[in-house]
Amino acid sequence: MADYTSETVTRTIRRWIIPAAEPWGAACEEVSKAWTAAAVAYREAHGLPQDAPVIGDQLRFHVRDEEIVIEFATERQDGAQR
Repeated sequence: MADYTSETVTRTIRRWIIPAAEPWGAACEEVSKAWTAAAVAYREAHGLPQDAPVIGDQLRFHVRDEEIVIEFATERQDGAQR
């Protein structure tokens, strides 16, 4: 009989989507509001104080056809099972 364990990893991706249709693009105020909301949510998700810096690649910015997307992901690993 084989001896093994298994685990389940649940990944949650949070996204803030800012319309950025050409020829006008996205207004800096809207990008700023979404960026702030994403940073607040990131800190909450990781149990960080609200004045902790959000640096590096903790938030990712993606350009889609007519929008800018700010996102971060969290993972939860359920215990090993036999």
